[in-house]
Amino acid sequence: MHPKVIDLTLDRMLGLLPKLGHPERSMPPIIHVAGTNGKGSTQAMIRAGLEAVGLRAHAYTSPHLARFHERIRLAGDLIAEPALEAVLAECEAANAGTNITYFEITTAAAFVAMARTPADYTLLEVGLGGRYDATNVFDKPLLTIITPVSIDHQQYLGDTLAEIAWSKAGIIKKGVPCIVGPQDEPAMDVIEAEARSLHAPLIAYGQHWHVSEERGRMIYQDEDGLLDLPLPNLPGPHQVFNAGAAIAALRFLKVPEPAYDAAVTKAYWPARMQRLKSGPLVEAAGRCELWLDGGHNPAGGQAVADTLQRMSDKPTHLICGMLNTKDIGGYLRPLAQVAGSLTAVSIPGEVNTIPADQTAAYGAAVGLPSTEAPSVLAAVQSIAAAHPGARILICGSLYLAGHVLRDNG
Repeated sequence: MHPKVIDLTLDRMLGLLPKLGHPERSMPPIIHVAGTNGKGSTQAMIRAGLEAVGLRAHAYTSPHLARFHERIRLAGDLIAEPALEAVLAECEAANAGTNITYFEITTAAAFVAMARTPADYTLLEVGLGGRYDATNVFDKPLLTIITPVSIDHQQYLGDTLAEIAWSKAGIIKKGVPCIVGPQDEPAMDVIEAEARSLHAPLIAYGQHWHVSEERGRMIYQDEDGLLDLPLPNLPGPHQVFNAGAAIAALRFLKVPEPAYDAAVTKAYWPARMQRLKSGPLVEAAGRCELWLDGGHNPAGGQAVADTLQRMSDKPTHLICGMLNTKDIGGYLRPLAQVAGSLTAVSIPGEVNTIPADQTAAYGAAVGLPSTEAPSVLAAVQSIAAAHPGARILICGSLYLAGHVLRDNG
């Protein structure tokens, strides 16, 4: 329905939404989340906290892993097939053949469904960037959140951290508070300048709230006091900071205190250092642990490496497939310090996959003993035979992660 898969502008959305009766004006209060890494995890923690105290939240996220329905959650439940068919057909009829991208028209469909379903809040994750993203059509959200900004999607957002942060900061709205996670200085400078120009109060990590891990607990502190909480159930030291942003949001919403504990202990977010415990791939792994992660940029690679360093002393062997739009060297470099080998695969069905032999060459270039396999299953079988009892991590792309989750049931 459009010659480009991604075309960052708001013109088509702003043309379609009036034809649908402006659903964006009837949705429950909006919490809009942007950032390079941590958007989905932060959103999942906020939702877990809200639902634990009886509040209902819509949630919109992308991309999906196994089924499109994952993108649209209505008052806690994934959208049902008949409802999804109906809103997609309605949006297609209203669009009347006009150029529009896949993400734009499906986002409009999500807005229609959310406007018609009662809930207390809407948790809305940016698709790409922020300023010109199809989700950025609200004059007055209740709250905005910017998780850590790093280098990714340079072909759309710019080559520097400041340029990318300018795109993310586009979700900041006049007078609307913005929670800001940990940022490098160039990104923070841009975010602060945008907030000043719009008189939007910032609630920033390191200034207005603090979070740290101390003796196996998560310590959060802001002007309202100190919280001593369990560590997040989502693995990895980076999740402490995502949890901090989620707690800051829940504090802003003034929800009851049980929400804080639930946010860090009950959140579920697949393909983010997820332990696979059943299915054909797990059976093929034998005595090996099998893990899955969809991180795909240098910051994501560093987060995975930091997580692996914290885990039990067991050798880790990677199965990796990536898209040719990503910085594969930057992603693999930190992993080379903590992994014993890399088995490269191509991502099935993806025209932009890096061929397995090229991924293996990138692995070798950063110091990882590397080989290739015709499939994830073959890679698991090969590693399990050579390294029984090891940890196997399938990584490098959310598209590969989705393929794994579908094939593994």
